[in-house]
Amino acid sequence: MVISKNYRKQSRTGKSVYAPGPKEETIESHTLAILVRNEPGVLARVIGLFAGRGYNIDSLTVAETNHMSHMSRITIVCSGTPQVIEQIKAQLERMVCVQSVRDLTTFGPHVERELALVKVAGDGESRIEALRTADIFRANVVDTTTDSYTFEVTGDVSKIDAFVELMQPLGLIDVSRTGIAAISRGRSAIGE
Repeated sequence: MVISKNYRKQSRTGKSVYAPGPKEETIESHTLAILVRNEPGVLARVIGLFAGRGYNIDSLTVAETNHMSHMSRITIVCSGTPQVIEQIKAQLERMVCVQSVRDLTTFGPHVERELALVKVAGDGESRIEALRTADIFRANVVDTTTDSYTFEVTGDVSKIDAFVELMQPLGLIDVSRTGIAAISRGRSAIGE
């Protein structure tokens, strides 16, 4: 009885009877540029590293960058605590197929862009307003029918998000996004 009475007293004061929990760490988003050999199964191995350890990928783009040397560039935007981001980079660097890994977020100034195709259907005033909004965002009309437009818009993620949000009430039907392409500014290249 006395033990439960003491426990209730501690609970009412708001103090835990247990040791304090781990300190909360902030979640950061990082853009990683990964140069890999272009051979079958490489992308699956890189993605398998993320899946096997429960790391999340926010954006992924892949393309061959040098046909003669059979190299491809994978750009991954991932999020996690600083410790998790460091683990991801270290594990990627240990992979045989990976030539180099650069964290563009910490490396220095870099440029990030995304392309989106946004289809909007409507008539009358909403159709005209969609064209006005597209003009403000410098979006190009890449396809049109009598009752819809498909816009191509390029920019950073916040610009794409804002454009899509403004198109919602104007008859947004569909959105297709490429994912982020990123490159460091200046003279340095990823393989250096």
